[in-house]
Amino acid sequence: MNKIVDKKQFSENVFQLTIEAPRIAKNRKAGHFVIVKVGEKGERIPLTIVDSNLEQGTIDLIIQRVGVSSSKLIDLQIGDFVDDLVGPLGHATHIENVGTVIAAGGGVGLAPMLPIIRAMKEAGNKVITILAARSKNLVILEEQIRAASSEVLIMTNDGTYGDKGLVTNGIEKIISTEKVDLVLTIGPAIMMKAVSDLTQKHNIPTVASLNTIMVDGTGMCGACRVSVGGETKFVCVDGPEFDAHKVNFDEMLSRLGAYKEIEIEAMNNCNSLK
Repeated sequence: MNKIVDKKQFSENVFQLTIEAPRIAKNRKAGHFVIVKVGEKGERIPLTIVDSNLEQGTIDLIIQRVGVSSSKLIDLQIGDFVDDLVGPLGHATHIENVGTVIAAGGGVGLAPMLPIIRAMKEAGNKVITILAARSKNLVILEEQIRAASSEVLIMTNDGTYGDKGLVTNGIEKIISTEKVDLVLTIGPAIMMKAVSDLTQKHNIPTVASLNTIMVDGTGMCGACRVSVGGETKFVCVDGPEFDAHKVNFDEMLSRLGAYKEIEIEAMNNCNSLK
């Protein structure tokens, strides 16, 4: 069991938990994730490691309340324990000096993007981060992202902060003025698909960090399968990052929506018991 030592709230449904996990903190790299379980029979939740503290032996995870399992995790308090914490899992982000990099993050996708931004900047890249959200109150980690990036462009759907528009509008603005060597994107699947479609037109290499249905996290169950370049890949062991231009996003979006009605029903039942 792993103890929660700190808790922060970013918005109504987005929280950060700092959890004791010294071995994971020591070995994690940008792009790695863990699987967390609350309760003996709880659902396994994949979460990317946002940050770690070697001296304290802790890792930071950011969680958005979307269903019963994420709600159970968010409702834990400082001093409580998570039953299981497994990691680091997946392949770390490939870090090298390529030149100018756009880091396009949407919503809570900015959380797993932060360590990648830091690593890319430390490797000598110019990192332009697009911080995208539906509205100002949903913008997270702005201070940390500004400190880690070369430049930051904020986009909100409703125009309440930064420039009004989508993450793709931000990318178009940047590539109209300078050469971009790589785009990294993390966020909702529909957003990553839009980013991929745009960058493919401009022949800009693009890497997407996928967030598919995941269960065991070791490649045994096959639940996180995606089609990449016509081949079946498992996000947990082959990813989570792939060449975005080879990902079958339409298939991925279809699979992500398979349990939506069941998830809503479970959440409603949970709320009715409170």
